[in-house]
Amino acid sequence: MNVSLIIITYNWPTALQRTLETVAMQTRLPDEVLIADDGSGPDTAEVVARAAAQLPVPVRHIWQEDLGFRAARCRNRGIAASTGNYVVLLDGDMLMHPRFIADHVMLAEPGFFLQGGRLKANHLESQRLLAGGRAVYTPWVKANFHEFDGTRRLYAFRQPMLARWKARSRNGGRVMSCNMSFWRDDLLRVNGFDERMEGYGAEDRELVVRLENAGLRRRALKWAALAMHLEHSSRAQDWVNDPSLPNNQLLQASIDQRLVRCERGIDQHVAEFAAVS
Repeated sequence: MNVSLIIITYNWPTALQRTLETVAMQTRLPDEVLIADDGSGPDTAEVVARAAAQLPVPVRHIWQEDLGFRAARCRNRGIAASTGNYVVLLDGDMLMHPRFIADHVMLAEPGFFLQGGRLKANHLESQRLLAGGRAVYTPWVKANFHEFDGTRRLYAFRQPMLARWKARSRNGGRVMSCNMSFWRDDLLRVNGFDERMEGYGAEDRELVVRLENAGLRRRALKWAALAMHLEHSSRAQDWVNDPSLPNNQLLQASIDQRLVRCERGIDQHVAEFAAVS
């Protein structure tokens, strides 16, 4: 297994620096790191350059022009540039448990993709972590366990035996592209994220719909692949599930039409990165 870790980022170099520091702490290093950058400024480029000089694996900066929130296109470019046969997606505001990559590898299996979560550090804990503190993965960590999109206190520690049981007994729960992994060929088969989806929300859920329409199954990562999310303001709409939003309309169309492959996806970028490699 060759693992490509794709980290998406946008204009928060301090958080990205901390994320990249946790790459170096992995017991099982990824085989490459790709920074999928949605138009950040030169400070982010400096962080990536330092990481490339320090980490023992290749680090590539995949930048695109800042034309608004284009996470779907940004991640697609990272996937197109990747060379591993297994892809792990992570957000650039998350710190990885030292066995994060090892856990994704441990539970990877053909025919499945994996859905992890995030411990949502509270304000004080986020400030401590940004200042260089080490993340703590325990049920008593200072995290916002009550928030609907965060890992529950029950799962806030690593236990591989329970993780294996959970992955094989339950589907993936809430879809969040901040912590997911896939076989690269499966992503190519459905053409990755739908790049018509711009602005916050639904691009990850729509991808999952098409993967499942293609016959793949989603497994939950609980008690494994732990990651700590740093607090920040959100760019989400007040009602992100509003069915009138364009992204949600595209999501519903994929459900209704049982789509497998999107028209505007990874294939727009494969030739560009094939020429580079």
